[in-house]
Amino acid sequence: MAGGIRHNSSDDELHENHEINVTPFIDVVLVLLIIFMVAAPLATVDINVDLPASTATKAPRPDQPVYVTLKDDKTIAIGDDTVTRDTLGSFLDQHTKSNRETRIFLRADRAVDYGALMDLMNTLRDSGYLKIALVGLESVPAATPSGSIE
Repeated sequence: MAGGIRHNSSDDELHENHEINVTPFIDVVLVLLIIFMVAAPLATVDINVDLPASTATKAPRPDQPVYVTLKDDKTIAIGDDTVTRDTLGSFLDQHTKSNRETRIFLRADRAVDYGALMDLMNTLRDSGYLKIALVGLESVPAATPSGSIE
């Protein structure tokens, strides 16, 4: 028996076992892993964010883009025509000739909350339009002052 007690009549001393028992260590690590897996999704922070304008390069625009606009009073417009959520899909089918691969350019007023924008995107998705581009203002990146004289 490895590391066990020797039964020798002349030597009644116990021999030390020099092997490390890692089972408690593994148990602690697994418990910590489970705690972090449960706690990580709860660690998201709910912060109001004022997103900056994009400085990305301009993408080529199609000849006749289809703009869907969400106004500050949460009314929806396609081009210059105001539509309801119920008629949005059929109205888009008329504008795109039922081509669901057409990219829809989505514009929203700055005052519109994020939930209303997501609701409109879900309505577009439910209508079968999956290619949605968000439209924003272009801005020039701010140059850092180097050696400016005041």
